[in-house]
Amino acid sequence: MIVKDLSRTGASREVFDEVSGLGIKIENLVNNAGIGFYGLFHELDLSLTTDLLNLNIIALTELTRLMLPGMVQEGHGMVLNTASTAAFQPGPLMASYYASKAYVLSLSEALSYELEGTGVTITALCPGPTTTDFQRKAKVSRTNVANRFKMSAAAVAEEGYKGLMKGKSIVVAGPFNKAIPVMSKLVPRFVVARAVKKLNT
Repeated sequence: MIVKDLSRTGASREVFDEVSGLGIKIENLVNNAGIGFYGLFHELDLSLTTDLLNLNIIALTELTRLMLPGMVQEGHGMVLNTASTAAFQPGPLMASYYASKAYVLSLSEALSYELEGTGVTITALCPGPTTTDFQRKAKVSRTNVANRFKMSAAAVAEEGYKGLMKGKSIVVAGPFNKAIPVMSKLVPRFVVARAVKKLNT
């Protein structure tokens, strides 16, 4: 077992080097580590936002970039990046978290097309509120959005696994959540942003 704080600069490279040093060929990669913080962007400690960006964006990007060449060379491999339904709209009161997940979704979708014909697939898993410790740590456990339409972690993982095995580029977990990408396209963004702010209050 390799234990690293992936929000720390250089940790992703250390993981890759240690795995390579053991002679292990990575066939599948799951980027599931992530954090979020609740509050007004200008009032949150900057170090919290920096840690969030380092973990949700930088570490995920580095690990994906480091692992992909070996997969492409072998002609097979799968990457599952955990995004969120938050990726489909701006998120007042959790602005950096929503923005980071939009990055994960966009990167994953782009790479899935870049890798066509290589035997390697990229899947972005987009769950909504899930029964984990995330809400407590992000201090959103009492907000409206955190208490509606929760899925179990097992149910989310099962949908993500099935989508990954089928080579889907995007998997939105949960029947209710599947409407979110559609609504985000049909409804003006300022309306969506105001609605999300209300849900996050």
